Amino acid sequence: MKNNTFLNEPWLKWAIDIQSIAQAGIEYTKDIYDKERYEMLRDIATEMISFKTEIPKDKVYNLFCNEKGYQTPKIDTRGAVFKDGKILLVHENTGKWSLPGGWCDVLESVASNTVKEVREESGYNVKCDRVIALHDRNKRNKPLYVYGICKIFVQCELIDGGFVENIETSEAKFFGLNELPELDEAKCTKEQVKMCFDACNDPNWKVILD
Repeated sequence: MKNNTFLNEPWLKWAIDIQSIAQAGIEYTKDIYDKERYEMLRDIATEMISFKTEIPKDKVYNLFCNEKGYQTPKIDTRGAVFKDGKILLVHENTGKWSLPGGWCDVLESVASNTVKEVREESGYNVKCDRVIALHDRNKRNKPLYVYGICKIFVQCELIDGGFVENIETSEAKFFGLNELPELDEAKCTKEQVKMCFDACNDPNWKVILD
């Protein structure tokens, strides 16, 4: 991409709206001619994104137009696990660190997905205590995406375990707020990690809703 400033331009919302309308139309129309028109709209939305970002059209299509049915945001869950006043972070293959978590898998709930992701990425077993926040990713994280993502931060209680080698992360450690390593801001920012500390220290914490 050239930069992220274009993502604040109205054309992006137009492209996303066109894609959403086209996706629903392709799924629900019974008219073969209308389906053809909706596919043309989807193609136009793809070309708009490709032209403005210089990303190849086929790659945009695979990222932007790979679902069926009514378009809804994706769900990303992140576990906030504390030990002795420090928070658990995992060392990603990108070389940066993040709260353990990821896409909510089919047949998983927010709680079960959070537990699963923490275990898979860090080796620790946890149980979910409470939701800290539901963030609109495009309002909080970069780079911005051309589809909606709801990031759900969940405070977890540590049960047991320890780091287990896996294909996603190379290390898991606990950090104080003033000793955070370089974060993968596509997954969590320093502000989001600080929010988790604030929630942990506040028994009357109110869920943040975007």
